[in-house]
Amino acid sequence: MREVAMRGMPVGRLLVATLAFCWSYSEAYAWGDKGHQAICEIAFKLVRQDTRAEIERLIALDTRFKSFPDSCTFPDNPRIRAPEHFVNLARDAGGFLADECPKADVCVLSAIRSDTQILSSTSEDDSKRLIALKSLGHWVGDVHQPLHVSFEDDRGGNKIVSSGECKNLHAVWDNCLVLYSIGPDWADAADELIQAMTPEEKSQWLSSTPKNWATESFAIARALSTGYCVMSGPSCDPPKASVTISEEYLATNEPVVKKQLLKAGVRLAQLLDLALGR
Repeated sequence: MREVAMRGMPVGRLLVATLAFCWSYSEAYAWGDKGHQAICEIAFKLVRQDTRAEIERLIALDTRFKSFPDSCTFPDNPRIRAPEHFVNLARDAGGFLADECPKADVCVLSAIRSDTQILSSTSEDDSKRLIALKSLGHWVGDVHQPLHVSFEDDRGGNKIVSSGECKNLHAVWDNCLVLYSIGPDWADAADELIQAMTPEEKSQWLSSTPKNWATESFAIARALSTGYCVMSGPSCDPPKASVTISEEYLATNEPVVKKQLLKAGVRLAQLLDLALGR
């Protein structure tokens, strides 16, 4: 096992800490709180000044959350609007043809659309716009978590056992990989991710729609390195054995997780500027 420093911790120790954290996390939600906080911190730093002021005005009305990044954990604590945290596809699907839910009346795509509309409306009460703000930040994070764009029969990898101390494949992507990739300090990680972004990347990421975001996540879910799919022609079949979560697995998927968190923050900032900027 390699022993190089990552965010101040040798990789061997970080791997042990990562697996222990995942073992202690009993329920798998998208990105876990730290992932959602990192995404919304990125967005908050990237929005225009007038947008940031309106976010702060709305958050000041909240009786529970004191900052926008913390508020983005709202739909998971406790879990609300459960069908809107993900989107399911057929196992032989290749992506999305429209910004619609392929197999249900509501999904994360419809949630992004509906809460953007509420947040954008100047005729809505601030109380409703505040809820939409807290929810929208969460939904944009969810659609960038690859196993939230997946299949109903295995509950996005919740039924796929992973080896070692990680409970299942969904929990690995929600929490283990986030801790391994950005460490426990999500605010510092947000700064580092922004600094590493190129103007070309930002421009490319902003030239897309939620259906494109979901298609990107679905491609990662189907990638060999994710261990979620065994491809049989166009069909993604579930793995026949548990997925090994080794240091190699974590290191291979670390840049994927970092990019997905950064993409989500950049795209959320654009949505917030469109909805709140005056």
